[in-house]
Amino acid sequence: MTFNDVKALFDSFVMPNYSRLPIAVERAEGSILYGVDGREYIDLFPGWAVSTVGYCNKSVVRAVKKQAARLLHVPNNFYIPEQGQLAKAIVDRAFPGKVFFCNSGAEAVESALKLARLYGGNRRYKVVSMDNSFHGRTFGALSATGQEKYQREFRPLVPGFSYVPFNDLGAVSNAVDDETVAVLLEPVQGEGGVNIAAPDYIAGLRRLTRERDVLLIFDEVQTGFARTGEWFAFKHYDVQPDIMCMAKALGGGMPIGAILASTRIADLLVPGTHASTFGGNSIACAAGLAVIRAIERGKLLKRAGILGDKLRKTFTAWQKKFNGIRDVRGLGAMWGIELEVPGKAVVDGCLEQGVNINCTHQTVLRILPALTIEDDILDRGLAVVEKVLGKTL
Repeated sequence: MTFNDVKALFDSFVMPNYSRLPIAVERAEGSILYGVDGREYIDLFPGWAVSTVGYCNKSVVRAVKKQAARLLHVPNNFYIPEQGQLAKAIVDRAFPGKVFFCNSGAEAVESALKLARLYGGNRRYKVVSMDNSFHGRTFGALSATGQEKYQREFRPLVPGFSYVPFNDLGAVSNAVDDETVAVLLEPVQGEGGVNIAAPDYIAGLRRLTRERDVLLIFDEVQTGFARTGEWFAFKHYDVQPDIMCMAKALGGGMPIGAILASTRIADLLVPGTHASTFGGNSIACAAGLAVIRAIERGKLLKRAGILGDKLRKTFTAWQKKFNGIRDVRGLGAMWGIELEVPGKAVVDGCLEQGVNINCTHQTVLRILPALTIEDDILDRGLAVVEKVLGKTL
């Protein structure tokens, strides 16, 4: 099939809810995409941080093939060995508690919100979240998202959500009242422009929520599984949340999401309160276990730090070189380059030159390479971005 053949199918039969790039991907490997027209693309933003261990990671592919040959699916009223093993692997690398599995980041947020409601006991239901946050497109997650552009066409939203400035502890304190049950935030805001929580802010949130018996929920859907140089971003702050949401990189390309809740609240999720038909599916969990093995065998926590140092130096040099760069910020291998002009032209120019990056919040270029990316491929990709910036700014 040609690109035009594929596009014609989409134009006729697929809902137009995505702004699609002009590429029909036939296959992918590592950090390279291959279009149906035979063209290759270096991907510096692989799947919104899904493919942290690279496209079609060999360990993940082997695990999926092996599990598919043994068992595709059984319902969750059976014990699924791979689900128990993955839950233990997550707890061992995060904090003591128990895991609920679902299929996506938005579902993970929904699950966390329902668990918080259970903790509130029908008396407390309000949730404080942050301006510029992004937690998903389902109604609860959308209601928690502090960006009007995602919400305006879907009102009325779920009641009980309020939004305060990110990194403003006083604003959170003022927003918490007797009906508040949780504070929800991303340690590093992704869609909001790669904004990083300050250490004293996170420490203050933990003190505040404990003092007022309010749950602290971290959305680590994008930051989880080595992206920031730790298994989870909360480890940079030496603060443990009550509930943590995860997805994206956990499956290495397979659809999976999860929440980890601390021991004191996990057992509130009793039979009948919540469920997911495909959550914790044996194949997705086998993939998750393979992702964890790949991170450890490849020493990707360390690799994320190395990549972070390289990207910091590179982007700081660009900021000095180009007048149109307002700021660069990041943690580990998660970086944003804030421009003084809209970034779409840069994204389009890079794609024309065979490199995929992202722009969020209109002016923030996002670069989140796979942690397995080879140095020469990264250098080639960054050289294209620099060249396009020079022509655009």
